[in-house]
Amino acid sequence: MEASDATATARQVHHRWRVREVPDGDFVVFADGSLSVMSLVRLSPPGQPDSLRAERWQWIEHLRATEWSSDNWVEVGSVLSSHTHAGSRALAGESANHGSIGWVALTRDDDEGTLDWVAISNWSNPFSEVTLDETTVTAVSTAGRVWTFPRSAPQQVEITEDPAYPW
Repeated sequence: MEASDATATARQVHHRWRVREVPDGDFVVFADGSLSVMSLVRLSPPGQPDSLRAERWQWIEHLRATEWSSDNWVEVGSVLSSHTHAGSRALAGESANHGSIGWVALTRDDDEGTLDWVAISNWSNPFSEVTLDETTVTAVSTAGRVWTFPRSAPQQVEITEDPAYPW
């Protein structure tokens, strides 16, 4: 997207990304300035209400906004993992604002690290590992979950148990 073609919201998203800030909350923020409002839902199977390993997690999209504003932005400068593939880069980390905030981003592997999208979750815990291929960005949370984001539709993330997590 050419800078002159970008909306004011898209310009703000790119400016904030360059200084490593994203809106505070559970969102997927896209390069075109649109935003998906997300909610993390944890479901316990019957008879196992206290079993963290048995929990199923879903990150559900509530709505998609093309125009929005935020007075609250959080820092996402702590990169814990990075992976490149075919001209793209996936980044993952934590926010210094609070220990439970994790984030994952897909950018171009250019000099500016031009943003495609960034996902921020107040409840995921930090993301300590990230990998990237042609179709997905896969991030591992320190809460024992693997988040698999389709590159072209990150709001349709699938969350599964991390089999390597020391439950």
